[in-house]
Amino acid sequence: MDTEIIKIDEENIDIGLINKAGQIIRAGGLVAFPTETVYGLGGDALNPDSGRKIYAAKGRPSDNPLIIHIARWEALKEIVDYIPPAAKVLADRFWPGPMTIIMKKSDKVPLEITGGLDTVAVRLPVNKTARALIEAAGGYVAAPSANLSGRPSPTSAKYVIEDMQGRIDMIIDGGESNIGLESTIVDLTEETPMILRPGFITEKQLNEILEEVKTDPAISEKDSTKAPKAPGMKYRHYAPKGSLTIISGGRVQVADYIVRKAVENIELGKRVGIIGTEENIEKYRVALSATDAKTSRAGGMPLNISIKSAGFRDDEEQIARSLYNILREFDDEGIEIIFSEDFKDGKSGELGEAIMNRLLKAAGHQVINL
Repeated sequence: MDTEIIKIDEENIDIGLINKAGQIIRAGGLVAFPTETVYGLGGDALNPDSGRKIYAAKGRPSDNPLIIHIARWEALKEIVDYIPPAAKVLADRFWPGPMTIIMKKSDKVPLEITGGLDTVAVRLPVNKTARALIEAAGGYVAAPSANLSGRPSPTSAKYVIEDMQGRIDMIIDGGESNIGLESTIVDLTEETPMILRPGFITEKQLNEILEEVKTDPAISEKDSTKAPKAPGMKYRHYAPKGSLTIISGGRVQVADYIVRKAVENIELGKRVGIIGTEENIEKYRVALSATDAKTSRAGGMPLNISIKSAGFRDDEEQIARSLYNILREFDDEGIEIIFSEDFKDGKSGELGEAIMNRLLKAAGHQVINL
């Protein structure tokens, strides 16, 4: 399959190109597109064949539900059986935005879209290109992240092209995603609203407008035998090709341990990656700088070590934006062993749960506590 790649400026949208992309989706094809969270892989949410194509393109297990993206609140009533009052409360505060709401589905939504469940996950994105495409495609676009199943979600078109070229009909390059983590998912089909996936909208923010919110304990489980009710709950996700281990503990202890393990693996001939924060990054560079110019880059760093900063520890939004790109860059560099600091003690702590949720999934829950 030939994949057409087009560029669209969110502030100066080419309606002709958007209509072309929308027609592809209406005809049963697939189009990758930008959102404020990560890039999505879109198909007609009311067409069961489109659902099957999405699963095939990603190599995604068919019991892993897809999220339906809409462009207007009014569209919701066609795809859900009942709109709970809490849905209106959440939508008034967080839509358009990185918030996905789970409700009972209507008969219009095929089981091929919901992973066989009688519930449906719905989101109304901020990104103007995404909303224009949804309207052009008929108002209902099913879209998981636009990556091969299990790999880090793409926050730029470069990595969509890497995973999806030849698999789908079109890729819309809309620049970098400005959040970098998938949406928060809240289930409203239970007696008490429940967070099934943490994201940019935090539990603290939800508690400000809802009487009570719970967090599903399955979020932190390594393995689950239950059918996933939302994306990201059951299977290994967001994973780089190399083996990732999270090191948790005091900042000095963590840095010393990572340096020691990096040296050990370099001596074994492994290519090593380090994910750190600005507070520690210079320590890694100094400790691991090479003395043998034959095996070093300019500047004294070994050829088989890659050290990347996710940002300052207190700037959790920057860490969120950086995480997936860093994992993808390690893949580009052929990194085999990755050590990462944990990110659960930022100043605000509000995004830390979402960041650590993605990092733990990426690491297959490999954590060393010091």
